[in-house]
Amino acid sequence: MLKKIITLAASAVVVTALSACGGGGDGGADAAGSGDGGGELTMGFAQVGAESGWRSANTKSIQESAKAAGVELKFSDAQQKQENQIKAIRSYIQQKVDVIAFSPVVETGWDTVLLEAKRAQIPVILTDRAVDSDDDSLYETFIGSDFVKEGEKAGEWLVGEAGSDPTKVVEIQGTTGAAPAIDRKAGFEDAIKGSSNIEVVASQTGDFTRSGGKQVMEAFLKSNPDIDVVYAHNDDMGLGAIEAIEAAGKVPGQDIKIITVDAVKDGMTALSEGKINFIVECNPLLGDQLMDAAEKVVAGDELPKRIETEETTFDQEQATAALPDRQY
Repeated sequence: MLKKIITLAASAVVVTALSACGGGGDGGADAAGSGDGGGELTMGFAQVGAESGWRSANTKSIQESAKAAGVELKFSDAQQKQENQIKAIRSYIQQKVDVIAFSPVVETGWDTVLLEAKRAQIPVILTDRAVDSDDDSLYETFIGSDFVKEGEKAGEWLVGEAGSDPTKVVEIQGTTGAAPAIDRKAGFEDAIKGSSNIEVVASQTGDFTRSGGKQVMEAFLKSNPDIDVVYAHNDDMGLGAIEAIEAAGKVPGQDIKIITVDAVKDGMTALSEGKINFIVECNPLLGDQLMDAAEKVVAGDELPKRIETEETTFDQEQATAALPDRQY
């Protein structure tokens, strides 16, 4: 008992020192974002940031699920910077947490820090976004969506909607190098490749933010006055595009049709109002699945390498019906 008390006291000192040196602003472990503590299992979670409504819902789900499961959560916000996530992961290794989970800002550049976690015998779980690594022993499992399939669903809807009509598309991509940006683009391109009447005339990153989507759409409208469709990799960028379209004197959803991915409440509201035409769902409520996976992996259970979430699509009528009960 005395040994346990001494160990806990030493851990508290380490946490305090790291919080004082790093703080939440630069991606260090954020003690203020932790759970209530006292749980048998300690998790370090390095979040991408708070760049969108989807991400905020994802964070809330993880924090609430950790509290309900009695998991002590050490949470950090990387502010969309890979170096901040790497710093946070290393701090979790130093703190000897039971499990590390994170949503990678980009796909590449993780092998070194993940190898450090492996050598420290701390299992790692990827959520929402995958990593591009030849060594899949560096993480236990991935929990999240099939981003390629999301892009395919967006493209398939457009093929059906466009028919044989000549259709000029502009694409507002997510963060350069991020798994959802890469995969949603690839899936969309694969779905429309057999339709010679559909042409992507411009493609640029909006960094998954509403302001980014607005700025990119403003530039697109100046360089391509005859845009028929906007394909935005998330709702927030689509909502930014709506602002730019309206400022240009056009009617979103009519003069220019809009396809987005996520299905957060703001996006669904715009869809129900006819300003967005089609949304592919990407479910952010991964908290319960993450806590379940963490408990199993710490107990020594073997997990599948991919755990996918169930998702659907929405048109205007479906969005209107779903909104009253929407959790995010």
